[in-house]
Amino acid sequence: MNTAQSISTLAQDATLQGEAVPKTVQTNSSKANLLGMTRAELEAFFEQMGEKKFRAGQVMKWIHQFGVTDFADMTNISGKLREKLVNIAEVQAPEVVHRHYSKDGTRKWVFRVGEGEGSLVETVLIPADDKTGARKTLCISSQVGCALDCSFCSTGKQGFQRDLTPAEIIGQLWVANQSYMEDVPVGDRTRTVTNVVMMGMGEPLLNFDPVVASMSLMLDDFAYGMSKRRVTLSTSGVVPMIDKLAQTIDVALAISLHAPNDPLRNELVPINKKYPLEQLIAACQRYIAKDGNESSRKHITVEYVMLDGVNDKAEHAQQLLKLLKDLPSKINLIPFNPFPHAPYGRSSRNRIMAFQKTLSDAGFVCTIRQTRGDDIDAACGQLVGQVADRTRRAEKWKQKVASQHNEILRTQSD
Repeated sequence: MNTAQSISTLAQDATLQGEAVPKTVQTNSSKANLLGMTRAELEAFFEQMGEKKFRAGQVMKWIHQFGVTDFADMTNISGKLREKLVNIAEVQAPEVVHRHYSKDGTRKWVFRVGEGEGSLVETVLIPADDKTGARKTLCISSQVGCALDCSFCSTGKQGFQRDLTPAEIIGQLWVANQSYMEDVPVGDRTRTVTNVVMMGMGEPLLNFDPVVASMSLMLDDFAYGMSKRRVTLSTSGVVPMIDKLAQTIDVALAISLHAPNDPLRNELVPINKKYPLEQLIAACQRYIAKDGNESSRKHITVEYVMLDGVNDKAEHAQQLLKLLKDLPSKINLIPFNPFPHAPYGRSSRNRIMAFQKTLSDAGFVCTIRQTRGDDIDAACGQLVGQVADRTRRAEKWKQKVASQHNEILRTQSD
């Protein structure tokens, strides 16, 4: 996911827009950051201190459910232990450099996760109402930038900088959850975010251990207590890591498919050259077949961005039906959100509706994702890792687009 607007500009404009920036100041402390520790890690931490393991659950509740970062406020812990913790530990979320709340309820945060202009990531929360009530879905980033270079994604054009740590990943959820609790007394605070999708910047399966640690916190009853089917990991198709994920944690799986045949997917999602569709579909089938799939593995969510004249034709819909015929799937059609120099356009509404009808008539559950947060550049496909392009990929890409445009003009003039 990616944004057409520069993150650094957003951060500079925050004060002009009257947005209060939360005081989550990043430090260079050598203290242990408890925010990203799983329950097992916290239990080991307390045992090494000579304390009982149950302290881990107590501290996790204070941090993740009540949003408390000051050990002095953790009142069911002895004063002596609190003094120890002050000296050797901290609870430190990534620094918020910008936040903006849309008129439609969408919320976006920009986090600084290192030195330099490029060490920034974005997180978007999208509210909606469903049959279970008010749903708040948080789209979380796992890397600064992305190495996979999908042709329709502007994050990929910024190149890859580094993986996020567990504290930087779960910290996005911590900040989003507490944004609804800022004026609520500690004892009355609740876990507000209902769903998490690992669909932000980066390829989650290429940052496997920190992502799994973060998702285990999302599922842990001492932290966020989310249902397995409400935590979704989205991958572009790193086949060996899909199999590893199946053996490691039980969460829902989404595939960034975007094309129904190998030649087209090779162009749109280059990792397909290494793990073509036959291998990807087989991995998805193995994921569903894994024991213990009662809640989160009944189906695969298929994400399909609609690109005008590229992958949205009637024959593409038929190819998609053939590809997914033996894979229990829910298909999510995503209207493309253009960004500067993008070589694609958004499919027309009529074309998207016709594509949906073909899939629905064949028995698939097929939805069209509603675009949200346009006024704050938070729509799907508009998260961008900005702007210190260490690989110079974005510049090379812009030059390529300009060259292709000039060649078209030259041909027309001939």
